[in-house]
Amino acid sequence: MVDLISGLTAERVAANLARVRAGIEAAGRDPDGVEILAAVKYLPTAELRALAAGGVTLVGENRAQELVAKHDALPDLFTWDFIGALQSRKVRDLLPRVRYIHSVDSDSALAQLGRHGGPDTEVLVQVNVAGETGKAGVDPRELPAFLRRCPVRVVGLMTMPPLAADPERSRPHFAALARLAAEHQLQHLSMGTSQDYLVAVQEGATIVRLGTTLYGSAA
Repeated sequence: MVDLISGLTAERVAANLARVRAGIEAAGRDPDGVEILAAVKYLPTAELRALAAGGVTLVGENRAQELVAKHDALPDLFTWDFIGALQSRKVRDLLPRVRYIHSVDSDSALAQLGRHGGPDTEVLVQVNVAGETGKAGVDPRELPAFLRRCPVRVVGLMTMPPLAADPERSRPHFAALARLAAEHQLQHLSMGTSQDYLVAVQEGATIVRLGTTLYGSAA
């Protein structure tokens, strides 16, 4: 079981943010063109103010119930995205609180979006670019039809490549997602976590989802 993070300071967050932005620039991208999303799954509500004080403006939660609780405790501190596995019955709770849901990948979710979404609802579709058996995400071959069925505006794609120690192993999967986004004229690419975000940035990520890189002791 992973321990919750405690003792976070604004100074540590600010130093880590600066390091991440410098890395993005060194990777050949304008840091202003890549949104840094702080993944707060292991961060208690009490620690969130340190994120804001350190310069974080965008956060993402993996669990719908936790997102509702954290958002409602501090409703005006951040922009919120939902980045975890999506249970269709939670769509109604999430939509009033989030900018984007990153993980839309089922017809049951589409049905709930059609029921509870509106003209301003925007989502990302999760794609299983690696074709992993049992992994969440739409099959790339089924993506065009899935996009046509979506009752709200799709603004981008998200993927989680197979876990690998070498970040370069993720590159072909990120490149494949970028090709799909370009093919369908979608703006956002949510890809890359603490272990491989620089590779994701090189392949066109517009949103990177970072946890330990932001919370650990700055090198």
